[in-house]
Amino acid sequence: MKKKLIPCLYLQSEKAVTGFGQRNLLGDGDVEKLARFYSDNGGDELLVFDFSSQDEEHDKAIGKIRDICAASEVPVMAAGNIKRMEDVKKLIYAGCACAVLNFSKESNVKLLEEVSKRFGKEKMVVCISSIEEFTANKELIENYASAVLALDMVQDQVAEISSIPVILHTDEQDEEKLTKLLGSDAVSGVSGAFVSNIEKELLDFKDRCKGMGIPVNTYESNIAWSEFKLNSDGMIPVVVQDYKTDEVLMVAYMNEQAFQTTLKTGRMTYWSRSRNELWTKGLTSGHFQYVKSLTLDCDNDTILAKVDQVGAACHTGSRSCFFQPLMKKEYDDTNPLHVFQDVYDVIMDRKKHPKEGSYTNYLFDKGIDKILKKVGEECTEIVIAAKNPDKEEIKYEISDFLYHAMVLMVEKGVTWEDITRELARR
Repeated sequence: MKKKLIPCLYLQSEKAVTGFGQRNLLGDGDVEKLARFYSDNGGDELLVFDFSSQDEEHDKAIGKIRDICAASEVPVMAAGNIKRMEDVKKLIYAGCACAVLNFSKESNVKLLEEVSKRFGKEKMVVCISSIEEFTANKELIENYASAVLALDMVQDQVAEISSIPVILHTDEQDEEKLTKLLGSDAVSGVSGAFVSNIEKELLDFKDRCKGMGIPVNTYESNIAWSEFKLNSDGMIPVVVQDYKTDEVLMVAYMNEQAFQTTLKTGRMTYWSRSRNELWTKGLTSGHFQYVKSLTLDCDNDTILAKVDQVGAACHTGSRSCFFQPLMKKEYDDTNPLHVFQDVYDVIMDRKKHPKEGSYTNYLFDKGIDKILKKVGEECTEIVIAAKNPDKEEIKYEISDFLYHAMVLMVEKGVTWEDITRELARR
């Protein structure tokens, strides 16, 4: 099993602070930006501690946790201020992979079985501060939780009596001591000060762990560089796409050093033929390209890279280098991703810039009750059409329903990215 590095976000008044009981902001405190940073820079999961106390503050924190889950590309665990089933439900619905129950609170001990049966054992983690909290509830934890988050050095004692995975949250900053902890069979992952430090290069640390025989998640190629078919300069062209939209962003070249650097750092690195030097995209502009996948073509002579592009890919400031039209034959774009987004954008534009005589504006003017009434009517029309053997009718009715559903989405501030992320998570 690969050992995990799990950065922490300590959430206070919707901002990230530097740790337990602290009020100093981590960086500028922007939790969404930090969530993207951690997931792009080697974090395997993300742990969020909610420091809110009052219910109103707690509701705001859950809203911010929802934003964190949307921004993060890795699973999110949420801990803190869980008092009842409803709190766990809100966190799971916000997009969290796990809810962390604090077993120093008797109410959380009583809650575990109920929420585990409701949402699944794999979504439950138990937080302990002493070995007594584990031994007193060992059977309960093993039956209804997937892992233990230890806030104290009790991992060896837990390992002596149980095989449940233990994530160690520690303030240890010494790299040598941390690798020793991570290499222990008693530890499945490490969280806390070191891995949450935004100055640390986690992928470099992982590379050193790998060299010491500690199994960690790193970027590795399934095909050796020696099997690539290179051009006369010893390089291979790389076509770069946005991993979400498949938009082609640019074309560049790699030599072996650039390829290995890309795997090691997780950032797209090329060989600049004009400057005759290694070139990490975004090193000067901040417009990094974080690797999502690398795929070799059938002739082994071209790489397709799917990336998370920060800012613009082109030196002109354009999102893509391909923006100069040469010719175009008119055609209907039936790509579902494009069509849904285009229709959504038109509806959004109608809301922002009303047009006289627009049916869409009529719905917005009438308000949410009218929109909901139409969504309900269109659902009924689909049911009726489905009894008809002619598929054309159901095609029209589903199209009507999707349009009205998108009006509802715009009205409630829900995007297609929100929907597709939720579907992907399921």
